[in-house]
Amino acid sequence: MTSPRIVSVLFSSALLLTSCGSDDDSDPQVGSGRTGPWQRTEQRADCADFDVLRRPFFGETHVHTGRSFDAVSGGIELGPRDAYRFAAGDSVELPGVSGPRTARLRRPLDFTAVTDHSEFFGEVDLCLTPGTDEFESETCTRFRNEIPQTSQSSSIGVVLFGVELTNDPGMRFGFCEGGVCANAASPIWRDMLDAAEEFYDRSPSCGFTTFNAYEWTGNPDVQNFHRNVIFRNEFVPPLPISYLDESKPENLWAQLRAQCVDAGIGCDVLAIPHNSNLSNGIMFVPETADGNPLTAPDAAERSAFEPLVEVMQHKGDSECHPALSPGDELCGFEKWSSDQIGIDPEMIGTVVQEPTSYVRNALMIGLEEEQRIGVNPLRMGILAATDSHNATPGLAHENDFIDAGHLGLRDATPVNQLVPLGLGVVGGIEANGGGLAVVWAEENSRDALFAAIRRREVYGTSGTRPVVRFFGGRIPDGVCSDGTVVESGYRHGVPMGGEIGPVDDPPRFAVMANRDPGAAGFPGAGLQRIQIIKGWVGEDGVAREKVFDVAGDANGGASVDPSTCETSGGGFDSLCELWTDPEFDSAQRAFYYARVLENPICRWSTVLCNREGIDCAADAVAEGFEECCNPERPKTIQERAWTSPIWYRPEGISDLLGEIVFGDAAGDVLSLDIETGAGIERIDPDRAELSLQVSDGELLYGVVVPAGTLVSDGDRYIYEDSSDAIDGLEALELTFLPNGGSRLVLETAAMDLSAVDRVDHMIHVSLASADYSVIHRRLWSADGERVSTGDL
Repeated sequence: MTSPRIVSVLFSSALLLTSCGSDDDSDPQVGSGRTGPWQRTEQRADCADFDVLRRPFFGETHVHTGRSFDAVSGGIELGPRDAYRFAAGDSVELPGVSGPRTARLRRPLDFTAVTDHSEFFGEVDLCLTPGTDEFESETCTRFRNEIPQTSQSSSIGVVLFGVELTNDPGMRFGFCEGGVCANAASPIWRDMLDAAEEFYDRSPSCGFTTFNAYEWTGNPDVQNFHRNVIFRNEFVPPLPISYLDESKPENLWAQLRAQCVDAGIGCDVLAIPHNSNLSNGIMFVPETADGNPLTAPDAAERSAFEPLVEVMQHKGDSECHPALSPGDELCGFEKWSSDQIGIDPEMIGTVVQEPTSYVRNALMIGLEEEQRIGVNPLRMGILAATDSHNATPGLAHENDFIDAGHLGLRDATPVNQLVPLGLGVVGGIEANGGGLAVVWAEENSRDALFAAIRRREVYGTSGTRPVVRFFGGRIPDGVCSDGTVVESGYRHGVPMGGEIGPVDDPPRFAVMANRDPGAAGFPGAGLQRIQIIKGWVGEDGVAREKVFDVAGDANGGASVDPSTCETSGGGFDSLCELWTDPEFDSAQRAFYYARVLENPICRWSTVLCNREGIDCAADAVAEGFEECCNPERPKTIQERAWTSPIWYRPEGISDLLGEIVFGDAAGDVLSLDIETGAGIERIDPDRAELSLQVSDGELLYGVVVPAGTLVSDGDRYIYEDSSDAIDGLEALELTFLPNGGSRLVLETAAMDLSAVDRVDHMIHVSLASADYSVIHRRLWSADGERVSTGDL
């Protein structure tokens, strides 16, 4: 058999084909211009600014407005339209004790998803609308009478609502019987969709993108189980599926599949867990709702619907914890002292930090599960958000957080902002300004951003705007010195969020960061260093972790004076490093993510205490400002960014050579040659079908080889074209190699592949059989007559 001529290819797995919202759909694209490796699902003008090597878009995926019951309680009347205006650069007025406060972003955002709590859309509207029967109810009266709430502790009116979310299953108020509240929620949801549409820029300028979204606010036994649900486009279910409708995440996913993904309406969706640090360990338990171990299909469903996690926001950082990662001194960043939302830690006693509450540990658990069942349920990319309840998306700057807060009148005064954690307190001294999401995409459109989010090419920051790239694979020497990190990364490796097989021993990782330039009057801090965090599964099946300093200098001399907040010392404008893991073992599955650290600055609380003139050397400190002098409170912080991981899978694709040669009409031929690492023995062509696809945004070629079709010849399985040819397949040969890997060689008959873009562009590759699934994404080259991988 002739070896293929080398092709650009996507092998889409059976799992991916049946999973939530694959971005490799074969439906025709609506837009007429150039697109990335994703389907255009909406009517809009093509973006004038398109970059095949992708650009960073800064945005918000978690913000509340006056449509949320706990924002209303703080006196917030601003709605989704105000939030979108604010994100795009306009100012808004917030309630203040002595008059309105004005808030405005120093730099506008590129995109925003308003995620109001879906559970009480109808209830809040009924309680605030005179003339309804429900308006006069005791519940609504108590709720209204305590608006606005001016203290940090939750009011009785808010508690009445919140208690409904602590039950499992959730409960509605008695006045909701007969669908009253659902009926009232419908126009609220419709208005939120209309607001998102009004502010979405469908013109060629692509200046600002909105997403239809909401929050699923599960809080069983006061344990945070929250998810933000983000829709790809304007096609959405008639009502949000809330915790009061479905109180288990897997039931939420099932309804999202039924009402969205499989509903035939063009809908696509994903969910983003947040505040796992306050979940008391329930967020990342690798079990079904009934306590059974996950199966491969269970794991695939979770991974499909939840490809990301929110690592940081207003209520703390969830990356890691010193009690769980004692070797990492930076895990103490912005930690919440309780492990449950709104609960005084003194009421709990000794707070036991569970591995299933933190992102790094969850990534390690995911590796262990993949080792056990072949599918990783916790293969999550990383982003951050604010969780502002002020309709102020992206307001994360330390100084701006002092002036605006996130909770309306609840944190509108210095004393309220400095309250220690206690019963019902969801802000105070332990809160922070939150973070931002950064998405690498070809253009600022819903389809491009959503596809990037789904493939996990995203990172989170603690509120600043450094620009970070992270690639892994067969990256050549000299990329940092010759400025080719990005192009080489896409041609010879994968970006953050991707997977690699045994491409080298060890693979190479290229990481590059540029400092946040800052805004007028507030320059960004210099970079201190870049670290790579590794998690891997040892021979005993237990996951471990290690932190490597790879660029910069932890002892560079940069410092900040907490008494004045003046900074001094060095720092880097940019850092770049090509790094190899000195302890790499090709048999051990692993993940790697980058953490970029800025030089120290004053924490917001230090700035506030200095502004208020608090002298901790005085005999007495003014009432309400005691926390300014609490030695246990950090005075400084190091802002940071966390990239999504790159996963090393021993069974992954190690080499792929591909080519599409263009001929006359319907005379194009696709060829490919793929090698995979050990683990491919899970494929049994006699018992399971083999699924392959090729995609560059729309389906170029796909074939499913039924079980028993390939003819065995020792270690080889062969297919030859016959009268009952399968999907234009000319020849296919699958060989199992002595090292436990495999080589798959394929060639098509002449066919029409004219839909292939004849320019350098991204091509996705995946291969699947039964529970086995691998994927390969690279930048391919074009010379007019062919599109190919080029030399690897």
